[in-house]
Amino acid sequence: MARFLRWHPPLMVFSLLMAALVVVSTVGLVVDDRILVGSPIWFKPFKFSVSLVLYSVTLAWMLSLTTRLRRTARWAGTAVAAAGVLEMAIIVMQVVRGRQSHFNVATPFDALMWRVMGVTISTLWVMHAVIAVALLLSGFRDRATGLAVRLGLLLGLVGLGLGLLMALPVAGQDVAAGIAGAHSVGVPDGGPQLALTGWSTTGGDLRVPHFVGIHALQVLPLVVLLLRGRANTRLVWGAAIGYAGLMALLTWQALRGQPLLRPDLITALGALAVAAWTAGSAAWALRDVGDRPSPRQAVAV
Repeated sequence: MARFLRWHPPLMVFSLLMAALVVVSTVGLVVDDRILVGSPIWFKPFKFSVSLVLYSVTLAWMLSLTTRLRRTARWAGTAVAAAGVLEMAIIVMQVVRGRQSHFNVATPFDALMWRVMGVTISTLWVMHAVIAVALLLSGFRDRATGLAVRLGLLLGLVGLGLGLLMALPVAGQDVAAGIAGAHSVGVPDGGPQLALTGWSTTGGDLRVPHFVGIHALQVLPLVVLLLRGRANTRLVWGAAIGYAGLMALLTWQALRGQPLLRPDLITALGALAVAAWTAGSAAWALRDVGDRPSPRQAVAV
């Protein structure tokens, strides 16, 4: 445990706090029967805390790999942890109050909390970008690992940025009614939704590409890890291009007000094209590649 904490102590402590919040939120889901915007009131902190555990641990590991701008990147990681603590504190506070956290401008206090959350989200995005630059400039002993880390950070940055689409007032939305922004497209927030994610089943949902984009941070390095000595830069590029295509397709689908599980023919053909590209590029990248020893260390420290 001490070894992992040394990756980046503030981010790792934050990940432990989020793990504790997963437990608290799970208890809340069981004992608190309040419903907010169509979901159990503790569902949002549960989802956010699970996602932030993955995000913060992955980012801490990546920060341990920096060889350039190391001090700047580590300060950026500390800022990410601080922004995350503040954001989650507001979300939990609003749950306790029985109020919506995101998009809520119903009262001066709620509007202030939403503005503060906007600052924390922007801070996280900028600091993520700083960390991405540091790792773009860093040297890696294993080229596939280095490329997966860099492209994962860049795709994650795009995924984080997609959250801005949800913060914009929806056409025809009455801001005076207290809500400015929405997850769903073509239908009101709070309608029928997928059980495990809360994503809309009747309209588009911008949380889908937002979620997929953020977790490129884990997916691309995981591809290299799972394939061990067979992974190479061609494989990573193919996976990253396929992943970017998936993000673009999901964003386009959501913006057209189309439910994730009810794609039209064009969306379905797009999904097939992404799948074909990913499978074909992987087959090309791995052809004639024999097993080679896994790198003992991904980066020169």
